[in-house]
Amino acid sequence: MAGGTSTKKRARVWALIVALAVFGGALIYGSISVVQAECELCVEFRGQTTCRRGSGATEEDARRAAQRAACAVMARGMDESIACDNTPPTNVRCPAD
Repeated sequence: MAGGTSTKKRARVWALIVALAVFGGALIYGSISVVQAECELCVEFRGQTTCRRGSGATEEDARRAAQRAACAVMARGMDESIACDNTPPTNVRCPAD
């Protein structure tokens, strides 16, 4: 009976390894396929201008990511961060692939 237990353990270990490999592959594939658009934009806020790049599944997501990155450098606190996020960018460039 000791041989049967060992075989069951090996089968469980292999099943776990396969499950982890499938999960890891799906995670990597999902992370890579999300980036469909990239944008670079500049924001002027409180006398400062900062330009940043962003990427996302859509052009709108990429613009939003770039705007948040630019505002993170200039805004202090939640109120300024929200105000900066709502400020229209001075320059936007989203090259088509």
